[in-house]
Amino acid sequence: MRGQGRGFGRSGGWQQADLPPAEDAPAWFAGRLPGGWFVGAPEVEVDRDEILVVGAVPIEHAPDASDADKAAHEAGLIARFREETRDARIRVAREGEHRYGRKVSWGAVAGGTRELFTTHSAPVMTRLRQPERQVLDTLVDAGVARSRSDALAWCVRLVGRNADEWLDQLRAAMSEVDRVRSAGPDGSSPDVSGPEATA
Repeated sequence: MRGQGRGFGRSGGWQQADLPPAEDAPAWFAGRLPGGWFVGAPEVEVDRDEILVVGAVPIEHAPDASDADKAAHEAGLIARFREETRDARIRVAREGEHRYGRKVSWGAVAGGTRELFTTHSAPVMTRLRQPERQVLDTLVDAGVARSRSDALAWCVRLVGRNADEWLDQLRAAMSEVDRVRSAGPDGSSPDVSGPEATA
């Protein structure tokens, strides 16, 4: 598995003015993690609130293992990794949180099994009009979600799965805007505090 830094949300602008940059997070975690934890570099995903580190644990199935046995074996490997590395992961997470100003969460992959643990849930405040609330209430009434909050999260996941290409293009465009902005004369926004700014 190759290390990759997938950035979600704006990489610059006022939304992250008080956050340390995290572009080098994949390289930092790849260098900081003990050898032997993962096969190859871990996958590292970054947003405004969280850094998620997911790596592939070593695995070797018995040649005659059934699909059910393989799934159980993979789940057992992940459970063992989670327990045996707990204290070390806490130490690394604290260092990463101090360096990047974000929560650090973990996950592991074994064969076809992927499990995330210690993931961070960030509250998001929003105001919805009645038609939008009715959509959420329909999902709750139908048993798709337990609450409006769960329903909203479900909607976000659905959009994410079905609009990956468009979202990737949008993120790339925003990154280019940030790059051009930072390449300005002094790397900051123009001064609009003069008399002309009041026009």
